[in-house]
Amino acid sequence: MGETLTGRHVLITGASSGIGRAAALATAAKGATVFLLARRADELDEAVAEVRAAGGDAYGYPCDITEDESVERTVRAILDEHGRVDMLVNNAGRSIRRAIHRSTDRLHDFERTMAVNYFGALRLTLALLPQMRERRFGHIVNISSAGVQVATPRFAAYLASKAALDKFTEVAAVETMADGVTFTTIHMPLVRTPMIAPSGNQGPAETPEWAAATIVRALIERPRRIDVPLGTIAEYGALLTPKLRDRILHRYYRALPDSPAAKGENEAAPQQDSGWAEPSRSRSTPLRVTGTALRRVGRWVPGTHW
Repeated sequence: MGETLTGRHVLITGASSGIGRAAALATAAKGATVFLLARRADELDEAVAEVRAAGGDAYGYPCDITEDESVERTVRAILDEHGRVDMLVNNAGRSIRRAIHRSTDRLHDFERTMAVNYFGALRLTLALLPQMRERRFGHIVNISSAGVQVATPRFAAYLASKAALDKFTEVAAVETMADGVTFTTIHMPLVRTPMIAPSGNQGPAETPEWAAATIVRALIERPRRIDVPLGTIAEYGALLTPKLRDRILHRYYRALPDSPAAKGENEAAPQQDSGWAEPSRSRSTPLRVTGTALRRVGRWVPGTHW
């Protein structure tokens, strides 16, 4: 991670808190000028102030990525004031954890996730792509989910929207190879943010700072994909032992019931990605060396970037 992003203009959506805010701090620390987008102007101002207080160069732009006019106005303002956007991180997201049998009268669950996770990301991508192609340089990082690889039960609405973004990214990456525009899909594991709070305890989760470091790596190294071991194992399991994979997932589905919010007992509206910071976990030198070695070995497996 010795490389820097000095001189790069990086736009991050969902940047007022959670993964986006941590990514803004980490990206600015690598020397980039960061443009933070979010709906909530007050939290956005706080995030910009935090980045600047840490010595970074940051600018905030209130924007609702589900609205054409808002995106067009914001992109126009950024290009007029700063000239270009080199890199885009489509981080803003909406998650819903609810069994399908509880969603038969809730089509809006699927519409809401598609509006943010898929169409919102597309709006920013399509708005910035022309100036990237003209300059023959650009990199777009799309935050997906390891759940797309696993097919995690109770996340049909969320994972369908992320799967749509995954496939769009695959096609776009092929079409823009000669234009100097590249894409990275990050299949994120569970990250500890308030977005997952209504779903209850779902097992181990990473911190926003860990996710931010992964995003920085995607911006510097620009791989096609960054996966985690769980997602890769699930993909190979679906190919080699699909019936066993389905039985395991069904047992998981039966073992972890819907949360009170999903049942309507303590209804909490799905919210855009935000999060709280936790102290980073320190690791001993032997563990760091072992982790580095395992990541290098893992990269020999197609589709991994552990």
